[in-house]
Amino acid sequence: MIVRHWMTTKVVTIRKEASIQEALAVMKQGSIRHLPVVDANNQLLGWVTDADLRGVLIASMLEELTLEDVMIRRPFAATPEMSLEEAAHIILEKKIGGLPVVEEGRLAGIITVVDILSAFITFMGMFTHSSRLDVKAAAIDSPLHEITRLIKQHNAEVISICHLPPTEGQDYTYSIRLKKCDLEPIVADLEKNGIEVVSSIS
Repeated sequence: MIVRHWMTTKVVTIRKEASIQEALAVMKQGSIRHLPVVDANNQLLGWVTDADLRGVLIASMLEELTLEDVMIRRPFAATPEMSLEEAAHIILEKKIGGLPVVEEGRLAGIITVVDILSAFITFMGMFTHSSRLDVKAAAIDSPLHEITRLIKQHNAEVISICHLPPTEGQDYTYSIRLKKCDLEPIVADLEKNGIEVVSSIS
């Protein structure tokens, strides 16, 4: 999954000459928290957030501050071909809510926490009509192969599989999402073959 397929392309932007009050009004009107600052050619000049602007609002009332005075001039940014995982890592590591997406210096879009969360929820099939199994299989060689083999014997269709890294002394937990089905016979078969079913949600 890459940023291009999940970024917002209809981006509200603003010029560097705008006042703090103007930028806050634009954010309020658009229900947004991030605002790219661009020039007439859509070149990205900077980045402002709702929190940043509110922090200088009082000062801006005492002197004529513009966005050029307070914007982040070299914001962290993504490219359209960047993986969603890399974009998510930057957002998490830097504790920010989103990134401008830049292609050849020009603003191509914006990717936010909400966009990334939406992508991963879609990828995992969480909003589909589905069932879920969480299992552990420490004592089995090639556990994922064996788990999926047993599931397929019941003509169940796998939508997605993810695994949670083990904590110290614990085993991997596989979370398997299936098309809506009766899990009872699948659970019984898994447990009969030495696979621990941690939870099942039909």
